[in-house]
Amino acid sequence: MIILPAIDIKDGKCVRLMQGDYNTAHKVAESAVETAKGFENAGARWMHMVDLDGAKAKKPVNTDTVFSVRGNTNINIEVGGGIRDMATVDMYISGGVNRVILGSAALHDPDFVREAVKTYGRRIAVGIDALNGKVAAEGWTEQSEIDYLEMAKRMEDIGVRYLIFTDISKDGMLSGPNLQMLDRINRAVSCSVIASGGVSNLKDIIALHALGLYGAIAGKSLYTGALDLSQAVRACQRLSGSGLKTREETEEHLERYFIKSELIPAVVQEASTGEVLMLAYMNRESMLKTLETGYTWFYSRSRQTLWNKGATSGHVQKVVSITADCDDDTLLIKVVQTGPACHTGSHSCFFKEIAEF
Repeated sequence: MIILPAIDIKDGKCVRLMQGDYNTAHKVAESAVETAKGFENAGARWMHMVDLDGAKAKKPVNTDTVFSVRGNTNINIEVGGGIRDMATVDMYISGGVNRVILGSAALHDPDFVREAVKTYGRRIAVGIDALNGKVAAEGWTEQSEIDYLEMAKRMEDIGVRYLIFTDISKDGMLSGPNLQMLDRINRAVSCSVIASGGVSNLKDIIALHALGLYGAIAGKSLYTGALDLSQAVRACQRLSGSGLKTREETEEHLERYFIKSELIPAVVQEASTGEVLMLAYMNRESMLKTLETGYTWFYSRSRQTLWNKGATSGHVQKVVSITADCDDDTLLIKVVQTGPACHTGSHSCFFKEIAEF
């Protein structure tokens, strides 16, 4: 299970609410960027941001704050609040936001959710906020008659992979999450469920992990000091047996390398000699296959398909290490090369001398 520390934005400030009541908003931090950096330094791989003004206005309001956090950290970010059309989804995704949360729009416009999922797949999440078991909307100011489990099943049928469930009565109260409702929704659908609302201490994190949930959002407990983020992250890693366990978790860990582009250049180097052998490109899937198999996989820009180095020639590359540069936008892959690396028969692709000084 992953921990997602939360930042709620109102009037450009980091605030927290009680039970979704905007009148209870109080500032909990001076700077969203510095707060996010603190989350990242504590070991969090994801953070949860909500544009509270956007949720009420039905359109984004605090985008400058969101993109400021995006531009100054490497942590994965999911954002919700006021996202009602594809133009807004496109704006956030193209701006480097890793996951977009649809809330009220999911209740009122399922076709929009369907289009968003078709376009962006796992980068779309749906927030299901419930009061007395019924789905609420419009920044929790309106309540429907739709049961939260029925809503979850509708979203599953559309193809949504991530659900963020909040029992509004627990939000910001530090009284513990609604374990019964979370267990029901987690059992009812195949989606990855993220718990939101009520997390007050490490015992709550352990209880949520025991339900087999995908993630847990923590907000007020972090700001009051009732929950130590680094301890919570380490506890989840110990309970899971490792920091990165499933393919899904690995995918999320890799997101930071694809913020700027869908492709990342990979310099391949002979581990024993330091000789540079070739330059190729990786997308998410080829990088995953490389990590899973221990041999290099790349993405061909001309053929627009994956290729496994040496699959036909036998000149494979066994990976020794993968290192990212300081900006997380170039990889150095050290390998044990079998045979020549270049299709010309040369050991290295770099053999055409242009100048020597």
